[in-house]
Amino acid sequence: MHRTTLGDFELTIVSDGTYFLDGGAFFGVVPKTMWSKKVIPDEQNRVDAGLNSLLVRTSEKNILIETGIGNKLPEKLVQIYKQPAKLLDNLHAAGLAPEDIDIVINTHLHFDHCGWNTVPRGDQMVATFPNAKYYVQRGEWEHGRLQLERDAVSYRSPNYDPLIESGQMVLLDGDQEIVPGVSVKVFRGHTASMQAVIVESGGGTNEKKKACYISDLIPTSHHLDPTWVMAFDVLPLETIESRKKYYAWAIPERWLTVFTHDHATPWGYVERSERGRLTLTAPASV
Repeated sequence: MHRTTLGDFELTIVSDGTYFLDGGAFFGVVPKTMWSKKVIPDEQNRVDAGLNSLLVRTSEKNILIETGIGNKLPEKLVQIYKQPAKLLDNLHAAGLAPEDIDIVINTHLHFDHCGWNTVPRGDQMVATFPNAKYYVQRGEWEHGRLQLERDAVSYRSPNYDPLIESGQMVLLDGDQEIVPGVSVKVFRGHTASMQAVIVESGGGTNEKKKACYISDLIPTSHHLDPTWVMAFDVLPLETIESRKKYYAWAIPERWLTVFTHDHATPWGYVERSERGRLTLTAPASV
């Protein structure tokens, strides 16, 4: 289990396991001869992708960023993607039960990012984390409701509509602080309203340290190059610009970047070499 400290906060990667993604879709227009040097696909051109959630423990709150695939995919999608359903077990290994989570933040509402938001109980869907408030951008929810041909398969209303109806899910309009030290910022590209989660804590000093769960803007450590854009992105040119904007903040201020789909390297510090090449260094673990 990957764990580190950030000022007064403790950060832990809590995985829902790994699932299959098509290698060509995962790396978009990047030729296979290039991306296959970094990730080896199987005979069906599939690669194993991580399902990393981030647990943030402050002195007052347990905050879970992202909830993986969950346990309620229809059988057709299980055959395509797999359904590891390991998040609750790994959360337990980190010392927490679902009832201990105070806040859940979804960066967006694709099924592989919010699947454990809810679980079936009888003929209803109820909150997996009963004491938590959930947060997502209003524009993301409104887009999902449209069920457009381009990405309808990604949006499964049982993951979020029951929470809207119960009042447990809060719809945000743009950048906002959720609690002291934890805020969200919209980065357009993967979707029009995807939000990253920025965590900052000084640990009793004036200089605050920062981490960012950047979600599908930079899904893995293999996607650092601004032009290595997934075919899943609905606004690929904006993905490139959003990555540049992110690096302009994250590199000089040395933000810890958390990757949502990298099971081998879930986080690291992005750096730029003298020749301008983007590289990654790992944080210290505790």
